[in-house]
Amino acid sequence: MTALTDLRDEERLFFDTVLAFARDRIGPKVREMDESAHFAPSLLPELFELGVMGVEIPSEQGGSGSSFFNAVLAVQAIARVDPSVAVLVDVQNTLVENALLRWGTAEQKNRYCPKLASEWVGSYALSEASSGSDAFALKARAERRGDRFVLNGRKLWITNAAESSLFIVFANVDPEKGYKGITAFLVERGFPGFSVGKKEDKLGIRASSTCELLLDDCEVPLENVLGEVGKGYKIAIEALNEGRIGIGAQMLGLAEGAFEQALGYMRERVQFGKPIAEFQGMQFQYARLAMEIEAARLLVYNAARLKDAGQPFVKEAAMAKLFASEVAERTASLCVEFYGGIGFTRECPAEKFYRDAKIGKIYEGTSNMQLSTIAKLLG
Repeated sequence: MTALTDLRDEERLFFDTVLAFARDRIGPKVREMDESAHFAPSLLPELFELGVMGVEIPSEQGGSGSSFFNAVLAVQAIARVDPSVAVLVDVQNTLVENALLRWGTAEQKNRYCPKLASEWVGSYALSEASSGSDAFALKARAERRGDRFVLNGRKLWITNAAESSLFIVFANVDPEKGYKGITAFLVERGFPGFSVGKKEDKLGIRASSTCELLLDDCEVPLENVLGEVGKGYKIAIEALNEGRIGIGAQMLGLAEGAFEQALGYMRERVQFGKPIAEFQGMQFQYARLAMEIEAARLLVYNAARLKDAGQPFVKEAAMAKLFASEVAERTASLCVEFYGGIGFTRECPAEKFYRDAKIGKIYEGTSNMQLSTIAKLLG
C-alpha cells in the first residue's frame, strides 16, 4: 500500500503505534458500534492513555506536546480502521484544542487543557438549522446579565455531543452588528440551562454522536468568553480552516483502509483459474485508485506541514479536504464492486467504508464551498 516515505522516524513510529492500537483495540468493536450507533465508552480511557486526545496540548498541561501534523497522522491511522472514532479524535484536536490553545487566556488553558488531555471530550458548536454553509447566519443569542452571559438558541449537527464535557458555542451578542457580534463561549456540560438533545440516526460514521444542543437561558461566566467579545467569527473561520485538514486525513485513512482490505481480497479470490487481482481490467482500476490515494496523501500532508510551519495554508487545506473526500467516496464505491456480491452485504467492511465516505463531501465545508475558497485564493 502507500509508502509513508516522507515521514520522519518519530512520525512513522507514532503513526504505526496508533495504527496498531486501532487494529487491536478499535477493530473488534467496529461492527457493534456501527450497528448500535453508539460509541463504546471503554475506548475513551484508552484513547486518552494513547495520547491522541491531546496531541498539541503542552506536556506540562498533561498533553503530548506534539505537532498538528501528528494530530493529522493520528486521525489518518484511526480512520483506516474506523472513521467514526477518527472524527472524535479529529474534532478534539483540530477544532476544540486548537481554538483553545490559540485564543484562550492562560487561566482558561490551565483550567481546561489538562482535562481535555486526560478525560474530557470536546465539541465545536457552530451549525444551526439556518446556518450551514452560511455559517454566520446563526440565530443563537447571548445577552450579558451582570457577571455572566445568558445564551439562548439551538445548535445542530454537533459532533461528539453525547460524549463531550466542554463545548465551544458560538452565539451573537449584538445581532445589529451582524457577524461582528458573534462570540465564542466555553460552555461546560453542567452549566445551568444547557442540555444535549436529539441524537441523529445517520447513514454513516454511526458510532460518532451527532446531536442537537439546547440553550435555554444557559448561564456562562464572563471569564468563559473565548477570545474577545465580537471576535467569534475569526475564531470560527480559523478553526475550520485547520479542521478541514483533519477531515482530509480522515477521508485519506478511510480510502487507505478500504483499498487495503479490498486488494487483499482480490489477491485471494480466484476466478477462471487465477486471482482476480491479476486480470488487467481489475489492475487498471486499482492502479488508478492507488495513484489517487497517494495524491490525496500528499495534499493532506502538505497542508499540515504548511500549518505547522506558520505558512499560508487555507487554499491547500481546501484542496486537501475536497480531493481526499472525492477519492474516499470513489475508492469505497469501487471497493464494494471489487468484492462482488459480498461487497453489498453488511458483513463486508467495504459496505461500511462506503457509507462512512459520504459525509466527507458535506461536513466542515461542502465541496462547493471548498471550490469557492480555492477559486478566491487563486486570484
